[in-house]
Amino acid sequence: MATSLLQQLRSLVVVDVDCMDPDVAKRHTTQEEQFHDMTSNQALVLTETIKPENEGLIKEAIGYVQSKNLDQDPDTFKMDVLDTITVLLGKRVLPYLKGSVHAQTSPSVAYDTEKTIAHAKKLVALFAEHGIPKERVCIKIPSTPESILACQYLQKIGIQTLATTLFSLPQALAASQAGCKYVAPYFNGIIPQHCIVVSMLLNKRDRAPRALSKVNVEGVCQSCDRTSMSQVILSIVAAFREIKSSTLALPASIVTPNEVVALASFQPHHITISGGVLDQLAALPAIREIEPTPCTTDIASFLGKNYLADGGQLLREAITTDVETQRKVTDALAIFDDCERKTKEFLDTVL
Repeated sequence: MATSLLQQLRSLVVVDVDCMDPDVAKRHTTQEEQFHDMTSNQALVLTETIKPENEGLIKEAIGYVQSKNLDQDPDTFKMDVLDTITVLLGKRVLPYLKGSVHAQTSPSVAYDTEKTIAHAKKLVALFAEHGIPKERVCIKIPSTPESILACQYLQKIGIQTLATTLFSLPQALAASQAGCKYVAPYFNGIIPQHCIVVSMLLNKRDRAPRALSKVNVEGVCQSCDRTSMSQVILSIVAAFREIKSSTLALPASIVTPNEVVALASFQPHHITISGGVLDQLAALPAIREIEPTPCTTDIASFLGKNYLADGGQLLREAITTDVETQRKVTDALAIFDDCERKTKEFLDTVL
């Protein structure tokens, strides 16, 4: 019988770790309980990159790229180092997982199908070079029409994908039609605490340049609409059940234990939880039975449509005519792009 709230939740839903710190994964792993997947994105990579204790890993990544003697331009070199850091961070957490490590394609190519495919292939190849086969890698890709088409191609060649920056049922249905392994609807927009933690770490780090002292969080809180996202997530779970989709719902961007409990009642396949919230859940006692929350949204009008036809035209229309979804996607991509840029700026201080 479950004694902690975390144990109780693990009996109801598959729990992933929304963190790239191996100490967090280790702390909540036992012989009986293991995480399935590890979440990754540009904010999480930045968070780990600037930690003083990860200086050795950063040097290892730099040395690895330098050893290839590719004669890249400076920006390409830094991107290669950043990708290698992502892989090395994932490799540290892999022993605590039953499933896959995740890595996210660059937001800078979110509206370019071919460049998204190329970055995904590059990441998978890098993992393979470090002993991690593609069967244990899942590439997170933004839910734009162009990138969902990239997911469709990648799935066909055996690369697992997750549709991220996802805020609507049409995006989820398009991802299902593309064959994505997961969709990750954001409960709180792009998660605010990633930005807060990064800002705190940067302010503590002596060698971080003044330009990095703050992370842009404008618009983040405005993107957090829990009520509407509750209905979106419920509708995704219901729609996937109705169409018998093989794509799994994996809600993300969770800030409190209460939100985790609420989301568990939606009966998704997975939930990804950050280190701080995992610690709180492990310290809290199990509660009474968590009753399922029914979906009250009419999903019928969204079903039976081909969101990927004509270059994803129907998905494009669904996003552009939904002001909130368009804004949230734009905000999320901008913040991830900001984090990617700040990681490169930080690398300038150590190269």
